[in-house]
Amino acid sequence: MGFVGLGVMGGPMAGHLLASTGELVVWNRTASKSEPLAERGATIAASLSDLASACEIVILCVTRSEDVKACLAELTQTAKLGTLFIDHSTIAPQAAVEIAKNLTERGFRFVDAPITGGSMGAQRGQLTIFCGGPEADVLEAIEAIKPYTKRAERVGESGAGQMMKMANQIAVGGATLALCECLSFAHKAGLDIAQARELIGGGAAGSWSFENYGPKILAGDWTPGFSIANQRKDFAYCRDAAEGIDAAIPGTLLVDRLLATLDELGRGGDTTVALYEAMLGMHAEG
Repeated sequence: MGFVGLGVMGGPMAGHLLASTGELVVWNRTASKSEPLAERGATIAASLSDLASACEIVILCVTRSEDVKACLAELTQTAKLGTLFIDHSTIAPQAAVEIAKNLTERGFRFVDAPITGGSMGAQRGQLTIFCGGPEADVLEAIEAIKPYTKRAERVGESGAGQMMKMANQIAVGGATLALCECLSFAHKAGLDIAQARELIGGGAAGSWSFENYGPKILAGDWTPGFSIANQRKDFAYCRDAAEGIDAAIPGTLLVDRLLATLDELGRGGDTTVALYEAMLGMHAEG
């Protein structure tokens, strides 16, 4: 099995696979990120072509639609017919449909399988995964990715996994705004924000964001997490997908505009809940 993309999410996921199977072929654009896995027994491929020639299942966890297409262009030069490509990247749903069609016509298999659960979920091996593609291929993919999965399900044909991820990101954006708006209000009201986070997060307003990102706000820790740049990339995919199905996503567009204020200040690498800090500087009229 091969794993491409060893970033904040992919590195821990590949580590769980290696611990479970005892062997794994890995490749990352920044080669140094492969070294911790090599020390644990993984094989570092010299190139994507070398990785593909050695593996019947190849997992990708990169950033954009363009990155997935570029990787697959090289991987499929040497991959065996029937190779199963599992893509955990968050990309445009239409791109996933096009990739699946292209690969199927060439004798390969493809499952779009975007993930949610954040870096903490990746480290704990507790990710939720939305799978789109032919039923038999999805079942094989789900079995392969068990070492880092809390829950994985087929949600439809090719592209449906990415559509479900868009729905997820819409909800995540709203939860991020709710947390940051709540705690910035509490701060300006002179309340103890640690107490506010604990009390409010334990009631009807509680959420995954309160539990996992609340502590980052309390610590003033703006390291990702999930970065503003990546969130805004996903929101752009959400916007395009929403336009394609005539769906209204006003809350998502609002959060994107708010995050843009930080992105424009060069803070795209900060965690999304750095929005809290920006909101402290906003006035009542917004």
